[in-house]
Amino acid sequence: MKTAPLLLAISLGLFATTTVSATTCLHYKPQLAIPYENAKINNWENYLFSEKLDGIRAYWSGEYLFTRQGILIYAPKWFIDALPQIPLEGELWIGRNRFEETMAAVMDGKPDDKEWDKVKFMVFDLPASLDSFDVRYKQFKSMAQGLNIPHLGYVEHKPVESKASLLALLESVNESGGEGLMLRKRSGIYQPGRSTNVIKMKLVDDAEAEVIGYVKGKGKHKGRMGALLVRMPDGKEFKIGTGFSDAQRENPPELGDMVTYRHNGFTKNGIPKFARFMRVDASKQ
Repeated sequence: MKTAPLLLAISLGLFATTTVSATTCLHYKPQLAIPYENAKINNWENYLFSEKLDGIRAYWSGEYLFTRQGILIYAPKWFIDALPQIPLEGELWIGRNRFEETMAAVMDGKPDDKEWDKVKFMVFDLPASLDSFDVRYKQFKSMAQGLNIPHLGYVEHKPVESKASLLALLESVNESGGEGLMLRKRSGIYQPGRSTNVIKMKLVDDAEAEVIGYVKGKGKHKGRMGALLVRMPDGKEFKIGTGFSDAQRENPPELGDMVTYRHNGFTKNGIPKFARFMRVDASKQ
């Protein structure tokens, strides 16, 4: 399968040479999106859009799977043996509103075949390609369709018709349990680090913060955690007191854990508004 003419052509003709380490993955620097609020879009026709999948972002080196942070993912042999020997970037995904299930399967150091059988690797980019995204999209779409591997798919991208239609679609995706939309500039090349070539659109924002302490519960939460004290990457500290189940209040995230929270913008002092706990993402620890 890995020596098929299609893959051989892609491997030899379209990609830069890449060296991989199974333990460090130091060469991989992902391209990161900027928020829609910070983007300057002059012509919407210059972009393709897709749904933002709520899974575990992964980098396939052609030999190993890694998280965005370069952590090795212990996927079953049958899962990785079927993948092509070229660098791919995508989302390990089970479905909408199933992030915890996906994380439990993907971040397990002892992979469970039954759980991994639910997971699909949804490709959304070719990080070693030097071509524009327009060309890269056609390449990985053709590759995924041609290989016909059950657990390998691709994230469909479509042309943007107008700002109004895109915002209406964002509302629809949100109501259906989706995470948001992604915009990719058609002419954009793959640029490691924060790039204006990729834009994320969400009705609410997600972010990570480090747990640095606890606030004791009161009233119905007396005797267990009332809130987490967390620190943002810029050093600002605040409390997260909502979004927890009873079980999570009894056994809260540990000190030093990176927690994901959802919020609605910021105060004038740069503190997240209406911050509520979402999860501890093992892939971001």
